Amino acid sequence: MSLPIAQLGQPVLRQVAAVVPMEMIAQPEFQAFVLEMMETVYKEKGAGLAAPQVFVSQRVFVGMIEPPMEEGETPALEVFINPTVTAVGTKRVRAWEGCLSFPELLVLVPRFESVRIEYTNLTGALCVKDLDDFAARVVQHELDHLEGILTIDRAETPRNIIKASEIEAVRESTEGEE
Repeated sequence: MSLPIAQLGQPVLRQVAAVVPMEMIAQPEFQAFVLEMMETVYKEKGAGLAAPQVFVSQRVFVGMIEPPMEEGETPALEVFINPTVTAVGTKRVRAWEGCLSFPELLVLVPRFESVRIEYTNLTGALCVKDLDDFAARVVQHELDHLEGILTIDRAETPRNIIKASEIEAVRESTEGEE
């Protein structure tokens, strides 16, 4: 079953999400909720989804951080509960990001190239991962959702917010600028 996705303007997207109590993780309702989040990401063809995006203000998100095992396979989703992210180094990279909460927009967002994420997984184990590039971008984007921050808030200028359908025109007009 696919969950309804909160769209831009919904107050839940601007709230700081609550910590998930450790005893809640093993509960069948929570486990089922996370599985529904995963199904929603696959159905909507996203790279990640945070609980506030499906009207649940809790500190949990799912994200694609590992490439598929074989060509053509769908990447697996990792579950991040009560995550904290710290930058590894100072290098930031700008890239266009989409969001399931406003799929008609793309936003050029600067993010740290490398991060360390500490979190609890779906079995209740504490985990630490060092991530780079796309995986680092995914977890920073989803963590922002847990803080009530949207990609449009990260745009350096309003010109860095565009209609998704216009990305090719923007790329053509900016070739050679970076």
